[in-house]
Amino acid sequence: MDVKPVVTLTYELVFQIINTIILFIVLKKILFKPVLNIIDSREKAIKEDIATGENAKNEGLNLKAEYEEKILLAKNEGQEIIKQATLRAEQKSNEIVSTAKEEANSIKDRANKDIAQEKEKVMNELKNDISNIAILAASKVIEEDIDQAKHEEMINKFIEEVGEAK
Repeated sequence: MDVKPVVTLTYELVFQIINTIILFIVLKKILFKPVLNIIDSREKAIKEDIATGENAKNEGLNLKAEYEEKILLAKNEGQEIIKQATLRAEQKSNEIVSTAKEEANSIKDRANKDIAQEKEKVMNELKNDISNIAILAASKVIEEDIDQAKHEEMINKFIEEVGEAK
């Protein structure tokens, strides 16, 4: 049995190998370099975009932290303002209450003075009335010489006059 080679070296095969090598070199010069350049530039652009995205993300995180800090500061300031306003309101309330108490005491003192004056006035009027009544009674007693019946009659008359005076 004779074994035939699968591939025989012929001039067609040599031309095909040479053509393939030439085609590879031509494609390498014409196609591979530009395609590799496009791939490299695309890879470079993607890396730059990723770096830009990372920078933007870091900047965003920094801004977020800064805003959170500002919000916390504003919240603390707001609480401090509320605390101060509450203290001022309490002071004002205490001041108003103390002023009202002073006014009430002043009004009470004036009322007590007025009551004392009215009481003294009434007492003076009552003294005047009593002295007038005593003078009237004394003048009646002096005008007439009294016996028992006359005395009772004068007392009854005096009581009637005093009753009319009231």
